[in-house]
Amino acid sequence: MEIQVQTNSKRQIIDITNKIEDIIKKNQRTTSGIINLFLLHTTCALTTADLDPGTDFDYLDILEKIVPKLNFRHPHNPSHLPDHFLSLLIGTSLNIPFENKNLILGSWQRIILIEFNGPNTRKIKITILNK
Repeated sequence: MEIQVQTNSKRQIIDITNKIEDIIKKNQRTTSGIINLFLLHTTCALTTADLDPGTDFDYLDILEKIVPKLNFRHPHNPSHLPDHFLSLLIGTSLNIPFENKNLILGSWQRIILIEFNGPNTRKIKITILNK
C-alpha cells in the first residue's frame, strides 16, 4: 500500500497521524501489530514529535541552524545537499505498534513528514505486520 502527501512550501512539517490511523482502522487483516512507514524520497523525513502551536516552525529553525555552511560538492545541485543531509539525519522510516486498531503513541506524539525540498508530492510505502 502507498499513500501520497502533498507539501506546499520549501520547508514544511505535515502531521500525517490521522492518515495512518485511518489505514489501521480500515485494515481488515489484523487488529494488532506494527505499521512500517517508508518514505520513497531523499529530501524529506519521517519522525514523531510534539506539535504544540508554533513548534513546527521551531523545529524547522533548529534544523536550518545545524546545517553547516560549506561549499558542497553534490553534482546534481550543491545547494540541494542540505536537504539530503537533513533527511539522512532524521531518517525516512518509522515502525509504530498498534493494538485494537489504535496506534500506540505517547500523549503528545504525532507522526510527521518533514519536507526539505518542496513543494512536492511525497510517497510513503506502508506495510502492516501482524502480531
